[in-house]
Amino acid sequence: MNLTNPSASIYIPSGEVTEAALPRITHLGIGAHQDDLEFMAFHGIEACYRQKEKWFGGITCTNGAGSSRTGLYRDYSDAEMCEVRRHEQEQAAMVGEYAAMIQLDYASSSMKDPSNPSPGEDLQAILEATRPEVIYTHNLADKHATHIAVTAAVLKALRALPPEARPQQVLGCEVWRGLDWMLDTDKTLLDVSGRPNLAAAIGGIFDSQIAGGKRYDLAVQGRRLSNATFFDSHSSDDAEQLWFAMDLTPLVKDPDLDPVEFTTAFIRRFEEDVRNSLRNYF
Repeated sequence: MNLTNPSASIYIPSGEVTEAALPRITHLGIGAHQDDLEFMAFHGIEACYRQKEKWFGGITCTNGAGSSRTGLYRDYSDAEMCEVRRHEQEQAAMVGEYAAMIQLDYASSSMKDPSNPSPGEDLQAILEATRPEVIYTHNLADKHATHIAVTAAVLKALRALPPEARPQQVLGCEVWRGLDWMLDTDKTLLDVSGRPNLAAAIGGIFDSQIAGGKRYDLAVQGRRLSNATFFDSHSSDDAEQLWFAMDLTPLVKDPDLDPVEFTTAFIRRFEEDVRNSLRNYF
């Protein structure tokens, strides 16, 4: 597969050839940064773990040069940090037994450039080679600009595919903004209670971030537990840990849908719900 950046990489933990590994992928995570997949797409990783008919594949779009760094990593250059993060991502893929881990190695600035067609072209090529059933990516209300840029590229690539090549489901997952604010009827609930040992193992691999000043491991665990506990105030918890997602499938099935209007409709429904609740008392 010819990817735009010469520094892009395809890592196959099993050692198989790329042509054999990619078509097996049934669940594909597409994230902006190293560790995004392990946090937002664990539902897919766990669903495929040691299954014969299901395989998780990952795509990380950026190179990690802008990562936070303190302590041991304080004096690491951008190039050194990129290498560390690439290696960590490959380690996570090995532990999680992914079918493949693709790192496109774009600078964040390049990824966020709307006039740059290359990320979308790379993604389209990978999607044509994999044809997954489910895709996990960032949600369209995320507050991280690079995350939004990745999801925009994903949607453009998916819309460019023939209908029969598109996935059955596309989920926009929470990372840099929780989705607790969405109406419960609008949320897609991802039960991530299974294999907490695996979740801790792959999430804890990213030492450059955890020891480098960001306790993502604790934050993600806290959100998973919080989502499950606070989801429903009137019944016992059905799951010990939950992750929320925005179902982006309609945007893929109908390329004429406006992503801006689609996303802000969730916000309008939330606003109306709050208004109706307050009107009962004021």
